[in-house]
Amino acid sequence: MLSTRVEIQDLEVTFSTGPTRTTAVNQISLSIGKGEIVGVVGESGSGKSVTALSLMRLIDLPGTISGGQILYQAATGAAVNLLQLPDATMRSYRGNEIAMIFQEPMTALNPLHTCGEQVAEAIRLHTGISHKATRQEVKVLFEKVKLPDPEGMMGRYPHEISGGQKQRVMIAMAISCHPRLLIADEPTTALDVTVQKAILELLRELQQQMEMSVIFITHDLGVVAEIAERVVVMYKGNIVEEGAVKDVFLHPQHPYTKGLLACRPPLDKRLTRLPVIRDFMETDSQGQIHEKAGAIGEVMQSLSIPEADIRKREQQLASAVPLLEVHHLKTWFPVKRSITGKVLQWAKAVDDVSFQVMTGETLGLVGESGCGKTTLGRSLLRLVEPTGGSIVYKGQDIRSLSATALRALRKDMQLIFQDPYASLNPRRTIGAAILEPMQVHGLYGTARSQQEKVRELLEKVNLLPEHFSRYPHEFSGGQRQRIVIARALAVEPSFIICDESVAALDVSVQAQVLNLLIRLREELGFTCIFISHDLSVVRFISDRMMVIQRGKMVEQGPADAVYNHPQDPYTQQLIAAIPKGM
Repeated sequence: MLSTRVEIQDLEVTFSTGPTRTTAVNQISLSIGKGEIVGVVGESGSGKSVTALSLMRLIDLPGTISGGQILYQAATGAAVNLLQLPDATMRSYRGNEIAMIFQEPMTALNPLHTCGEQVAEAIRLHTGISHKATRQEVKVLFEKVKLPDPEGMMGRYPHEISGGQKQRVMIAMAISCHPRLLIADEPTTALDVTVQKAILELLRELQQQMEMSVIFITHDLGVVAEIAERVVVMYKGNIVEEGAVKDVFLHPQHPYTKGLLACRPPLDKRLTRLPVIRDFMETDSQGQIHEKAGAIGEVMQSLSIPEADIRKREQQLASAVPLLEVHHLKTWFPVKRSITGKVLQWAKAVDDVSFQVMTGETLGLVGESGCGKTTLGRSLLRLVEPTGGSIVYKGQDIRSLSATALRALRKDMQLIFQDPYASLNPRRTIGAAILEPMQVHGLYGTARSQQEKVRELLEKVNLLPEHFSRYPHEFSGGQRQRIVIARALAVEPSFIICDESVAALDVSVQAQVLNLLIRLREELGFTCIFISHDLSVVRFISDRMMVIQRGKMVEQGPADAVYNHPQDPYTQQLIAAIPKGM
């Protein structure tokens, strides 16, 4: 009989494509105790999710579990090797004994069925109870995961609820059969910090109530510190460090762990750039890791901005002229009309907002999903038509411009979209995607000159000129983000809006993209509005910060002042929700 809930011994998972064989998980060993929460941390491609899917026996071809064993202590007390169970027996273990919260709730939930139906199906498959009893059980589960209006939520479809609510539905489905082991795969990625905090608190509360063991997978060590007792750090299919969360945070041994800890924006100082993994380690041609730096504090200190330089930039911006002036801006959407078409109810996405953006400044826009940040950004570019107010850019009221004049102005005002993959045409090469705005605005002369400019831009965003002829699906998330940044820069804009442009990236890749934006801002001198739900990221990159709640501006001021001395209760709530680590 095992003394632990599950023990992974020498697990190896490989993927074969033609003659190429890639090892995704390289003979790792790991144990999870009864009632223990273990955090598994690493970047995309480190093997975290593949390890979790191996536990569930959900590795599909061309993947193969090519070695090792997974010993699980079943409810009967018997120790079973999950890798040797017949398929029918393994199906009975999934859900009943071992459950998983998948990484992306929108793709994991069926858009054709209501949330209630999907959770009910999981219960009926494993318990066989009556329809009436199942419905009552779903309602109890929705109450347990603290969904608002549990009865009404049962009849709603996934697209009708928020990201945090979808995640709660997934949690309800996962715990519906009272599993003894719960695998949570990136359950808080891209969620608002306040929603993230609520989900973490919910998981810990449920784990204690149900005495579950939990494997919590994430790329963010700060999140692990909020929930886990022990942490396992993975890098390229290997476990490089393991220990109690406090020990690993305060005394990291492996350079990769140091890099992951250092690349989140610090909350107590201003840096010229964020540390990245390569500040702490490099890998040679044989794959051997070599440590480059010592303590995290030493690296942070070397990148700190002197107080005098911070004051100097504040003075420069204080004397700058406004590039953009927004007065009483409103963007309302009709949600209810009478039989004659008269609007009876409005959704006030942006409601009487006024502010300025100085030339050369980065203004951070922060708030939860649904607060109006993205609508405000799109209203400024007239991608969404405002309902009222004025938008004055370089002395010109944008709202009064004709379609032709507005098209010409688009060259000077660009938007970096939230989802780079959705904003790139999958059938066009990235070279063609970056070329298009140059061709529309007739820039850089001949076709050959335009192509040379594209290759120059690719190098500027740390990609290779030969990437010109590749397609979006051939790049990682961080690389696609660099591509859309290059496309925005193709027309040499004076003003750029970044809409949640690092939200779904690994913390290490996020640091690289933020550093890139800072370097480009210094080189090219553009003015920027940076939209995010992550207040620590906004504070790092912004000169000033503006907090939005339910379409209204509740607070604005210098980024450090808003962060260190928040005046509005909503800002205080956002700051309190940031994972602080140790």
